[in-house]
Amino acid sequence: MQKFLKYTIYINLIVSILSVYMVFNFWDTDRNRAYIFIFLAIATGFNFFFRRHYHKKFEQRKRENEK
Repeated sequence: MQKFLKYTIYINLIVSILSVYMVFNFWDTDRNRAYIFIFLAIATGFNFFFRRHYHKKFEQRKRENEK
C-alpha cells in the first residue's frame, strides 16, 4: 500500500501537466473550459508538492525511528 501511495504523487504531476496542455488547446476555442483546466492544473500541482513534502517528511521520520 505504501508503494502505491508513492506513485500517486506522480500521477498528480502528470494530471497537472496534461491540464496545462489542455489549457493551451482550449484557450482560443472554449475559454470557460480552459479556465476549468487552469484550476485543475493549479490544484493538482499544489497537491503534488504538498504530498511530496509530507512523504519525504514521513520517510525521514521512519528512518530516524529505525536507528
